[in-house]
Amino acid sequence: MTNALQHAVRLFGVARQLAAHDALFPRELTDELPWSARTLRRLFALRLPSRRRRAELEGKSQGERLALALGRLGPTYIKLGQSLAARPDLVGESVATALSRLQDRLPPFATAEAQRIIADDLGRPLTTLFAQFEAEPVAAASMAQVHRAVTDDGRTVAVKVLRPGIEGAFRRDLQALAWAARWMERLIPAMRRLRPQEVIRTFAEVSALEMDLRLEAAAASELGHGLRQGGGLGVPLVDWHRTARRVLTIAWVDGIPVGDRTRLAAAGHDTKLLARNLIQSFLDQALGQGFFHGDLHQGNLFVIADGTIMAVDFGIMGRLDKAMRRFMAETLMGFITADYTRVARVHAEAGILPPEKSVDLFAQALRSIGEPILGRPTSEISIARLLQQLFMVTETFAMETQPQLLVLQKTMVVVEGVARTLDPEMNMWEISRPAVERWMTETFSPEHRLAEAADGVALLVRRLPWMFDRAETLARQVTEGGIRLHPDTARAIAAGQARAQRHLWWAVLLLGLAVLVAVVDGRL
Repeated sequence: MTNALQHAVRLFGVARQLAAHDALFPRELTDELPWSARTLRRLFALRLPSRRRRAELEGKSQGERLALALGRLGPTYIKLGQSLAARPDLVGESVATALSRLQDRLPPFATAEAQRIIADDLGRPLTTLFAQFEAEPVAAASMAQVHRAVTDDGRTVAVKVLRPGIEGAFRRDLQALAWAARWMERLIPAMRRLRPQEVIRTFAEVSALEMDLRLEAAAASELGHGLRQGGGLGVPLVDWHRTARRVLTIAWVDGIPVGDRTRLAAAGHDTKLLARNLIQSFLDQALGQGFFHGDLHQGNLFVIADGTIMAVDFGIMGRLDKAMRRFMAETLMGFITADYTRVARVHAEAGILPPEKSVDLFAQALRSIGEPILGRPTSEISIARLLQQLFMVTETFAMETQPQLLVLQKTMVVVEGVARTLDPEMNMWEISRPAVERWMTETFSPEHRLAEAADGVALLVRRLPWMFDRAETLARQVTEGGIRLHPDTARAIAAGQARAQRHLWWAVLLLGLAVLVAVVDGRL
């Protein structure tokens, strides 16, 4: 009861701040609001904008006012707003566009405090860690700030330091949001399709990664190891000896911001090639690795002298399991080839389209998305917009939100926007197709399927001793009376164990024959 009261008080404060920005029950929606919401709006009118605030909000759209309010509510809500930017199906396309411009910037905290955190977390005086440490931070965001430093062996590094007290503030805000999400699902059945609890849980997991900088370091290392050689995207090396929970040290990136097209051209870089490398590298990460950088905006990308795009800030990462990667690749390929029935069947096979919904009718809805896009000039074709519209169609067909796709869709919007600043005339389909086809070829090739089968059988073989041990234990318990079973049940269990073992050995034998045939055929 106490926790519920605390959550309610905290959320009431959030509501007051939203009301002060006319973002709780926006004036644009007054006629559409139910009587209860209109009554609440009148009650909150006591907290509607002051004269100075009204001047600040003059001419601002509903989404822009919401972005301002979330910015003033602090780090948790800034991050929440950025997450909602990927949900046009929930907040509307115009609001999502406004939230996508929400800036994650806060005033820096004291350098002395940053130095204390570094010394405490690394267990050594700052002077033994760095030969130089710049007092002024080079960047300050809601979660952390970054200082430039030089190590005792002469390497220039970027030192990221977590804001003091940020963990507790996020924990309290997230608990209140999770409490609200539970009640939303209970009281508003239509909200269950959007899975607000799952969305908040995903948001909490992403935030936890950002609040333990060792996890961010591991993410940078994992991404760097998985990048395709010659793909045009790189990751700075992590200095593990100067990294801890609240401190991350990586190699300093000395490059031109990817958004500065004039400087890039003056330095002799091919901006069209940079755009192609960025898009294809992102798709290789998402579809090939299933692990991708989830925050590839202009401020996190720099082009170094050899033309490599270096990514920084690995606090937001996305993961897609094999099934979801196959789903995304087949969906994109279906739109590329205008095979909407294929896309609809992929949704049905993945369990995303409810079984009672018509595949043919869904294919018709998909055609309404794909045909207008494919009929436009190639420079105007947007995969990000396609994904946005695809997710918005899900409401009509009562599909559940797929949380693991939210970060992918949000990042695709940002990556495509960055790429278009480099090459406004780029053809997204032409650039994307090689990466999608490469993944499809690798996934559905006989060699890949054979390797997957081998992995599955190898797992079964490793479990054989455990299975035999369990079978012997069960048989002993049955014979000794440890488990009271009807004789027919005991015989059925024993027969089932025998069949399972025979099937397992047949699987091993068939795998061996398949490998032998592949060797003879020259595949292995």
